[in-house]
Amino acid sequence: MSTNKILISGLVAGIVAFFLGWIVWGMILAGMEDTMAGTATGVSRGEDMIWWALIVGNLLFGFFYAYLYGRWANITTAATGAKAGGIIGLITAASWDLTMYGTTNIMSLNGALIDIVASAVVSAIIGGVAAWMLGRGN
Repeated sequence: MSTNKILISGLVAGIVAFFLGWIVWGMILAGMEDTMAGTATGVSRGEDMIWWALIVGNLLFGFFYAYLYGRWANITTAATGAKAGGIIGLITAASWDLTMYGTTNIMSLNGALIDIVASAVVSAIIGGVAAWMLGRGN
C-alpha cells in the first residue's frame, strides 16, 4: 500500500475521530459526568483544553488505523475496517478504562463501561472510514 494512500486515509480518519469525539464525549456523554466520574475532583480541563494536543491525538488515532490496515492487515473495505476497528477499540478501551477504574478515582465502574461501549462504536466508525479510504480506487 502506498505511503500517500496511508497518509490521506490517516488524515481523513483522524478528522473523523476528532468530530466523533466531540459529538460522543463532548455532547452526548457530557451530561453524564455524575454517572461516569469517580471521586477525583479537578481532573477535567473543561473549556481550558489544550487544543493542539487534542487535535494531534485524534490525527494519530486515524493514522494508527490507516497504518495498521494499510501496512499489516490489508484491510480495504469499510465493513471489514469497521469490524476490526470495533474489536480494537473495545479491547484497548476495556484495558485502559478497567485499569484506570482499578487504580484511580477518575471514573466510576458505570463510567468505564459506558466509555468502553462508546469507544468501540467510535473506533468501528473510524476503522471503517480508514479502510474505505485505503480501498478507494482499487
